[in-house]
This record gives sequence, C-alpha cells and structure tokens, in this order.
Amino acid sequence: MSEAFRYGIDQLTVGRALDIAAGRTRAVVTPEVTARIKASYDHVQAIVARHTTVYGINTGFGPLCDTKISEEDTRALQYNILQSHSVGVGDSIPEETARIMLIAKVQALAQGYSGIAPATLERITWHIEQGITPLVPEKGSVGASGDLAPLSHLFLPLIGLGEVWYKGKVTPAAAMLQQEGLEPVVLGPKEGLALINGTQFILAFAVKALQRLHNALEAADIIAALSLEGLMGTAKPFDPRLHAIRPFPGNQLVAHRLKLLLDGSEIMASHVDCGRVQDPYSLRCIPQVHGASRTAWQHLMELTTIELNAVTDNPIIFNAEDTISGGNFHGQPMALPLDYATIAAAELGNISDRRCYMMIEGRYGLPKLLIEDAGLNSGFMVPQYTTAALVTENKTLCFPASADSVPTSLGQEDHVSMGSISGRKLNQVIGNLEYILAIELLYAAQAVDFRRPLKSGPILEACHAYAREQVSFARKDRVFATDIRALHAIVTDQSLVRLANETAGAHHLPLNGIHHDQFGLY
Repeated sequence: MSEAFRYGIDQLTVGRALDIAAGRTRAVVTPEVTARIKASYDHVQAIVARHTTVYGINTGFGPLCDTKISEEDTRALQYNILQSHSVGVGDSIPEETARIMLIAKVQALAQGYSGIAPATLERITWHIEQGITPLVPEKGSVGASGDLAPLSHLFLPLIGLGEVWYKGKVTPAAAMLQQEGLEPVVLGPKEGLALINGTQFILAFAVKALQRLHNALEAADIIAALSLEGLMGTAKPFDPRLHAIRPFPGNQLVAHRLKLLLDGSEIMASHVDCGRVQDPYSLRCIPQVHGASRTAWQHLMELTTIELNAVTDNPIIFNAEDTISGGNFHGQPMALPLDYATIAAAELGNISDRRCYMMIEGRYGLPKLLIEDAGLNSGFMVPQYTTAALVTENKTLCFPASADSVPTSLGQEDHVSMGSISGRKLNQVIGNLEYILAIELLYAAQAVDFRRPLKSGPILEACHAYAREQVSFARKDRVFATDIRALHAIVTDQSLVRLANETAGAHHLPLNGIHHDQFGLY
C-alpha cells in the first residue's frame, strides 16, 4: 500500500481518490487538520452563544433564511435538514461512486471552513476505512445548493437513518450501528448543513467518468489502428511534421501513438505504393477527432482536480466574526465541462461506427460483410446496427443539462446547474461508447485476419492475439452478442490497454511518451 494520503494537506487527485476508494491507499486526518477543524467548530459555538444571526446556524434554510431559530433548537435544525432533504429517487448509485463522494466530502471538510465537529469527521472516515458505504439514490439533485438530496442520503447513517452496504448486503443503518456497538452521531449547529452543501455527487461521477473515458481514449487509438490495418489505410496523416504546424497536444499525442502502433507493420509496407490517394476521414482524421476528445478530457481533469480540493460549503466560516454566505456550492463550474466531455465521448463512438461501416462495405479487398460466404450468411451486417443505435442514443444524451435551469426553493435558488444530470449522462454515454469500441474491435480483428499471412507491428499483433483468445475468426453466422460481450469485457477491464502498454514497453516503443503527462490520471 502506498504512503498515507493526508486529508486537507495533500492534493486530492482523481487517481488518489480512486486508490483510496479501492483501498490501495490509506487516508488519514492528521492532528494538524483536527486542530484546524476544531477551531472552526469553536467559531460556530461562539456564534450560537452570542446569538449572532448567521444563515443555516440559527436561521432556517433556503427561502426560510429570514426565520430565526432559537439556541435550543439549533441542534434539532440539523437533524431536520438531513431528513427533509433526503428525497432522492431511482436506483442506488454504484457503491464505489458513493465511496468517492465520502472521500471528496472529507477533503472539503478538512480545509477547516465548515464548522463540523472533529468527531463527526472521524465517523465519516470510519465509514470509508471500514467499507461501510451509504446507499444514495441516483436522482434528485439539481446541482445548485450543492447536491442536497444525494448528500442527505449519504449522511443519514451518521444519525442512524438510511441504509448502508454492510457485510455484503444492504442493511438499515440503525442495525449496522447496533452490530458495531456504535451510537448515532450527535450533530451540532451548522453540521447538517455542512454535510449536505457541496458538489460531491457531481464530483464522484466526474472522477469515474475521467477514469472510464481515459481508458476508452486509449483503447480507441488501439482499435482504430487495427481497423486501419484491416482497411489497408496509410500512416502518412500521422506524420509529426503535419501536427507540428497545428500543434494541439491531444492531436499530437494520438498521431504519435498511431505511428508507434503501426511501426514495423508488414501490412502497412505491403501497400505503400498503391494508387489510393487518401483515406476517408474516419481513418485520415483519427488524430484530429480522437485528439479533440482528449482535449475535452484534459479540461475536465483540470477542473475536477480544482473541485476535489475546494470548499463548496455554505456559509463559509472564517472566524466567529467573519462568515460569508456565498455560492461555492453551485455546480456550474463542473456542469459545463461535464457536458463538453459528454460530446467528446459521443464523438469517439461516432467515428468508430463509421469505421465499422467501412469494414463491411466490401472495399479495399475485404469481403462484403466481412465473411466469405455472404448470402447464406449475413456475416457482420447487424452488429453495425447496434453501433448505429448506440451512437444515436448518445446523440440524444448530448443535450447539455447545464443549458437548462428550473428554479427551486420558492425562487431563492432561481438558477441551478443541473450538473448532477451532466455527470450521470456522461457515464451513460461512456457506457455506450465501450460497447461501440468492442464491436469495432470485433470487426477489426476479422478484417486483419483477411490480411494474413502479413503481420502488423508488435503492439497490434499482441492486441489482435488477445482479442482472438476471447473470440475466434468467424467463418459462418453465430450469436455475435456473445462475441461482443467477451470483447466488451477486455475493453472495460482495461486489460487491452494494459497489454498494449506492456508490449510497447517490452519493445522500447514510447507509446505514451509525448504529451502524456497532460493526459494522466495522477
């Protein structure tokens, strides 16, 4: 296990959040941070004792911000907000995503501006360490006063309500606490509001999307290169000189990767003097299209890293005399790049579908429908129907959620980000993209087999062989859904990308050398 991550001191990155969630990295709250949190907590107690009016500490919430709450009711106020705001609906989000929400919330609270009690933070970290994760419904956040509904569900177990994943099954939080010999947390003034104000639902979906889209981007280059080999395309459009005069780093990285993936290819060498003038765009413009999607990924990564280390609570407690009720909880800074990344992910699927279609047209020496006995056999006609359906579904998901706003809270929250929907939609699009890439891999492996005995370069040969371990060459019709599932597995579990990287390293080919620092998870 790597060195412990220190909440509130070390920078939380996407990679570190994933490592903590998976138990690969231990995370701790140091005495220095505990002292910082205690000081903020003491500021809140002083505000309550002096009867200074501060939003959410001794006032109601949202449109009830002008309603004064007595000192004796300030604790009940915090319990009430957790219960009344737990209005989420739909399926529960994945357990890992909920764990990332907890991790991101601890990092925000550990900055020391939220007035939370050290004991409350300790209970949250206990949940992370023990792998006892609250159930959070997927729908109900508008991404404005933070992710109010999902965060309320996330922290219901602190007060003995809600449900958790516990010992492999869904369990009422009260029963879990009883089995663990623990009492519910006693919330003080401001604590309930500190727990549910924030963008951690949006953030958790951004973290997962960045991980999944990074893998899809890497796999898309590999699979596209295999398709290009099967279609006897040219590597000239990947010449670094071409991209030096339009130096987008994402484009340059993709062109560099394609050149190395095709390095040493007998297939490429076999048609170097053919009469084909230029390839269709879905081959020739791979660096420009895949590269633009990498640029969108990088933009989302930069902003997610900022948000992972930000304070998105309200009000902010600087000291007992200095509090600010602002809008750091508003999800717009994340909603826009999430919507941008959604389009970028969909575009990877669009161009992949076009390559699939090209491989079944019967062009460039390939048999029609990629099968030798077409007619009796439909061959690979219909898997492209699936890519067409998935591409179209992705297009319908590309409408930016952030372009719409429905006022809430009796007009107090009159502009909302809908960033929670942006994050969920991005992950839906990536899920469809992963299937599209699996189908392109199915087609590309079949197409390359028609070029035998010629071989590709070492990286693509290894990837082709790995695909063939899952799915055999098709000589006649069969249930291709089985093949798609098998190839989808090696795309989504990252094993295809790992194999390519390992093979590249063994052959001293710097597959991810150029500009790669800009496109890494850490």
